[in-house]
Amino acid sequence: MAKDKTPSIIKKIRAYKPNDINYSFQKSISYSQMSMYLSCPKKWALQYKEHKRIYSPSINMSFGTAIHETVQHYIHTIYEKTGVEADNIDLEKYFETRFREIYLEEVKKNKNTHFSTSAEMHEFYEDGINILEFIKKKRNEYFTKRGWWLVGIEMPLVINSNKRFKNVLFSGYIDLVLYNENTNSFVIYDIKTSRQGWKNKEKKDEIKQFQILLYKSYFSEQFGVDKDKIDIKFFILKRKIWENSEFVQRRIQEFSPPSGKIKIKKAHTALDKFIEEVFTEDGEFKNTEHKATPSKDACKYCAYFKTEFCLDGVSK
Repeated sequence: MAKDKTPSIIKKIRAYKPNDINYSFQKSISYSQMSMYLSCPKKWALQYKEHKRIYSPSINMSFGTAIHETVQHYIHTIYEKTGVEADNIDLEKYFETRFREIYLEEVKKNKNTHFSTSAEMHEFYEDGINILEFIKKKRNEYFTKRGWWLVGIEMPLVINSNKRFKNVLFSGYIDLVLYNENTNSFVIYDIKTSRQGWKNKEKKDEIKQFQILLYKSYFSEQFGVDKDKIDIKFFILKRKIWENSEFVQRRIQEFSPPSGKIKIKKAHTALDKFIEEVFTEDGEFKNTEHKATPSKDACKYCAYFKTEFCLDGVSK
């Protein structure tokens, strides 16, 4: 039997099991909740506090989930088996199947009402195939096995982020974590999908950065890893590229925001603001009215826009 060469630190991390959240008295919060609250407190309150959910599926969401799963499956096979075996996977079929399944699941939740067309579905499918072909072609550039190990995919984090609020727990799942045994360091990946990549606006969006900054901080805390040994990276999958660009266009864009003490503190401050404004120290919802903060960005894709629940929105 071949000797298991997996580094001990990876074995230790993989063996860790976060405590279950007891929903009878504990509240679970996430980056997406915080982001929604910072964008518009009323939207958060309608969805999470008052449970007045309006289901609003989108083709972007279905596509994003399917391409995420397919890329993660490919990466898992690279590191847990071999690159050759990963390349032999029929990724196109895998993606097509999951894309169709996820879309139909969303249709069912949407009262069996379709929210896309055959033409649009086909366009998104072709975009996904182009992304997968690019990743396979550049496999060794992005996911080499020389010194690198897979720590985990969809790694769960459960942390009491604010000690005054002992019954409020932050939970999240990290898309991908790799470990370099030569430098004894980690890279946390957050996989995103985008039409044509991130421009300066997206790169400078601090709220968008808060997710991966919090993941870095809580990965460090949960697994006892030095923050200085953790790098972070957005791995952005582009559906479209500029065909007539004078430069070579890539389907992958990588972006690593600054993640020092000041930036991480900003992320924690934002999360603390959210917790302190909506919860009591016992973890109950405060009896507070959360008002809308309408803006074109906040209202653009809001399901509550100009409904009985919110008449405060601004034009999309």
